[in-house]
Amino acid sequence: MCWIVFIAALAGLLFGFNVSVISGAMEFIQNDFHVSDQTLEFIVSALLVGAVVGALIAGFFSNTFGRKKTLLLSGFIFIVGDLWSAFSTSAQELIAARFLLGVAVGMADFVAPLYLSETSPKKVRGMMISMYQLMVTIGIVLSYVSDLLFGTVVSVQGYIGGHWRWMLGIIVLPAAVMLCGVFFLPESPRWLFLKGFKRQGIAVFRRIFISEEEVIHEIVDLEKNLHQKQHGFKLLRNNGRYRLAIFVGVSLQVMQQLSGINVVMYYAPRIFKMAGFESTSGQMWGTITIGIANVLATVVAIVLIDRLGRKPIMYFGFVMMFLSMVAVGILFNKSFEHSQLLGFYVLTALLVFILSFAVSSGPITYVICSEIFPLAGRDLGITFTTAASWLSTAAVGGTFLTMINKIGSESMFLIYGILQVFFLIFFFYFVPETQGVSLEHIEKNLFAGKPLRKIGR
Repeated sequence: MCWIVFIAALAGLLFGFNVSVISGAMEFIQNDFHVSDQTLEFIVSALLVGAVVGALIAGFFSNTFGRKKTLLLSGFIFIVGDLWSAFSTSAQELIAARFLLGVAVGMADFVAPLYLSETSPKKVRGMMISMYQLMVTIGIVLSYVSDLLFGTVVSVQGYIGGHWRWMLGIIVLPAAVMLCGVFFLPESPRWLFLKGFKRQGIAVFRRIFISEEEVIHEIVDLEKNLHQKQHGFKLLRNNGRYRLAIFVGVSLQVMQQLSGINVVMYYAPRIFKMAGFESTSGQMWGTITIGIANVLATVVAIVLIDRLGRKPIMYFGFVMMFLSMVAVGILFNKSFEHSQLLGFYVLTALLVFILSFAVSSGPITYVICSEIFPLAGRDLGITFTTAASWLSTAAVGGTFLTMINKIGSESMFLIYGILQVFFLIFFFYFVPETQGVSLEHIEKNLFAGKPLRKIGR
């Protein structure tokens, strides 16, 4: 089981690294290719747009060929995209390479949590899916370390544009490890049942579950739910309960991105520069501090998510994200701009925000979106939610610099803070508590017509 979790979650590391590494490479790329801030936004958002495409096609591949083969394909595209990015000779070529990388990111972001949800015992399902988010945060930290190492430490005489090519290319090594490791993973037992390969599915269940009694229970519930005759778009067209589940899943993903998390992750060095960190090394050390906090808080979430439940942790996260984002907005007010400690105040507030996000919305959004859809419509449901996540990420990441220039950093962060209040209200009224409940039981309650917030326990 540990090997399954590690290899599948390694897709999260590739996701986190490729999404965040651009934050430290932007200045060097800008100097090397002599491009504007708007072109930099295109370089950032190209990956995000590619991720939307990856999420949309991943549903077809995952349903048709299986979760394992889709992971394999994403690993191959990661390797090609990383090498192409590192050897790009123009901004336009780099944009194209990052678009291809985005396709891999979108596919991995779709299939890895799905695979983990379908191969995990219900008692530890939240923890297993959260391992994916933990690897995302580790990938983010490694990208920041790569930026610091190749941006300020390593020196090669005559190298033009810093070492941004090494920053973007070094991740090809873990991508190769993932590609090789996926060959040894079993296929999702629930996908095998869905496609009629019951004998193989039972063998996988026995491999990953602890007791024969638990295996039998899972198989009985699964076979009952396989009588659902409608699948995919037919289920979407004819079943209002399924559409409601998709609405909640899409809303959760949009809420996660509109929290402001990727503004911090993509533009942390720029934010610290605005706050008074003048040196590149100072900006990068501040960014690494943010990344390490993200990892540590995610570890805490993994420990707590199957003990305290999803909803209590989320309530705490929304309150703390509100307070911290409002604090950042207030600190960027003109009355603070001459304070020598402004940068450290901003760093402290952002640390509170990252800790709050990483212990709550970061992992829990993935967990719930992997749990609330029926098996017959799980691929399509997660296609919608993952695509919504990357569309909103592209909108936020691709417009942040423009918005800062138009309305100011103070207003921008205050908006992100105020949004948390609306998100908390939505979460209370529409999102179920799924702790310790089997996927089949959640599906039964959904189709039984229970209020959505009560389809869990």
